[in-house]
Amino acid sequence: MRNYILILLIFIVGNVSAQKGKTTIHILNADKADYDERLGKNVQRLIGNVVMRQDSTYFYSDSAYYNEKTKFFDGFGNVHIKVNDSTDIYSKLLKYNGDTKFAELFHDVILKDDSTVLRTEYMTYDRVKHLATYPNKGTITRNDKKLVSKKGYYRDDIKVVYFRKDVVGTMPDYKIVSDTLVYDTDNEMMYFYGPTTIYNKENTLFGNYGWYNTESELAYLDKRATLRNKEQLMIADTMYYNKKTGYAKALSDVVLEDTTNKAIMKGEFAEMWRDLGKCMMTDNLRAYYYEEIDTLFATADTVYVYFDTLTNDVQRIKAFYNVRFFRNDIQGKCDSLHYAVADSVVYMRREPIIWAEDTQMTADSINIAVRDQAIDSMLMYPNAFIIQQDTIKGFNQVKGKQVTAYFDGNEIDHLFNEGNAETIYWLRDDDGSLIGVNFSQSAVMIIKMKDKQISDIRYFNNIKETLYPEEQLKDNQEYLKGFFWKEDEKPQRQDFD
Repeated sequence: MRNYILILLIFIVGNVSAQKGKTTIHILNADKADYDERLGKNVQRLIGNVVMRQDSTYFYSDSAYYNEKTKFFDGFGNVHIKVNDSTDIYSKLLKYNGDTKFAELFHDVILKDDSTVLRTEYMTYDRVKHLATYPNKGTITRNDKKLVSKKGYYRDDIKVVYFRKDVVGTMPDYKIVSDTLVYDTDNEMMYFYGPTTIYNKENTLFGNYGWYNTESELAYLDKRATLRNKEQLMIADTMYYNKKTGYAKALSDVVLEDTTNKAIMKGEFAEMWRDLGKCMMTDNLRAYYYEEIDTLFATADTVYVYFDTLTNDVQRIKAFYNVRFFRNDIQGKCDSLHYAVADSVVYMRREPIIWAEDTQMTADSINIAVRDQAIDSMLMYPNAFIIQQDTIKGFNQVKGKQVTAYFDGNEIDHLFNEGNAETIYWLRDDDGSLIGVNFSQSAVMIIKMKDKQISDIRYFNNIKETLYPEEQLKDNQEYLKGFFWKEDEKPQRQDFD
C-alpha cells in the first residue's frame, strides 16, 4: 500500500511535468550589483534588498550570487519565495536552479500556504511539480492542528500533505500516531496507510488502514480495527466511529469485551451509541461470561446491551430470537431474554425452557433471580410445568398456574406450587423399589427436594391424592396434560464454539 501511494503521488505530479520549460530570470532590484571574478565571469553579486523573478514567482533575499549562464543562484539572509498569491516560503539560505526550477532551502525553513504552515531545517521545492519535500523531520500546523513526521511531502497546488515515519498529530481533543498519513487540507481528510492510533479522552482507536474527517470527526478504520476505553474493547475487521455522536459501527469478525464484567461477545455486525448508552450485536452471535464458579455460554440472533454513559457500567441486557445458553449446571432457551442488573433478575419470554441436570422447567414466562453469581429463585408462570426423570423409570411432574423454585447452591431446595397444583410422583422405598405412582391435586403445594429428588410434598386446600401400583396405570396415565419431554432441544457445550 505504501508503494501504491508513492506511485499515485508520482502519477499526479507527473501530469504537470509538461509545464516544465526554460524561462528567463529577471533581476528586479538590488542596492548594489557587480561581478565577482573569484566565482566566475558569469556570476553576479547582488547586495541589499534583492528581488528576482522567474515566471510568476518572486525571490527575495538580503544578498545573492547569480550565474547568468547556468541560471543558478544562491540567496542569503531573509530569503523569501513568493510562489503565488497563497504560498510563501522563507529560509536563511537558498540554492535555486533556474533551468529545473528546483530550490533547496536551509535553516529555519517555513512554508506558508493559507492556514497551513510547514517548518523544517531543510526543504526542497520543485516549482514544476508544486512539491515541497523535507527528508529529516518537519512540522505542519493548520489552525488548531499540529503534525510532525520524519519525512514529508506537500503539494501546494492540491493542498495535500504526505507524512512518512513517526507521524504524530495533536489536536485539542485528540492525538494521532501513524506510520504513514496523507492529509487533504482542503477537505480536512486524513488518510492512513499504516498502523495508526487515534487517542481522545474517552477512547483509543487503532487500525492499519483508513481515514479520519477532522471536521465531522468521523473515522473509518480497516484491517483489524479496535476501539477501547477503560472498561470495554471492540475489535473488528472494519469499523466506523464518530467522536461527536459517540456512534460506532463494526463489521466482520466483531469482538466486544467487557473487562469489568468478564464478558465477551462475538458476531459479524455491531453498533454502539455511546451517548445513548446502547450497544447492539447480531449475525452469528456468541457470548461468554466468565464467572468464578463456571463459564456461561450464550447465543441469540440479536443482543442489546445498555450501559451508564458516565461509568460505562452495564445496566440491562436484552437478547432476541433463538436465545440459548449453557453452563455446566444449567441450560436454557427462549425467544426473548432480558437481564436487569439492578435487581439481578433474568426475564425469559416466548416458550422458555430451563434444564438443570435431569430436570426440565417450562412456563409461558420464567423469571430467574440471581445472587452472588448463583440462582436464588425461579418464578414460572402461568402454565408452569416441571419434569424430572425418576432415578430408575418414569417422570416426576409438577404442574400449576405459578411455581416458584428456591435454590440452594444452584440446586433446587423446595418448590412452592399454587393454583390448580398437580403432581405425579414415583414413590420409592429406600432400596429403590417402586411403592407406587402418586397422583395428587390441591390448591397449593410445598415440595421439598433432597439429593435432587422429591422427598416430601405438603398439600393445602381441595386435596385429592391417589396412589396407583404401576401395573394398574392405563396408557399414558403417568403423564400430566401438556407433558412434553424436550431433552433433544437442550443446548450442548459444543453448540457455542
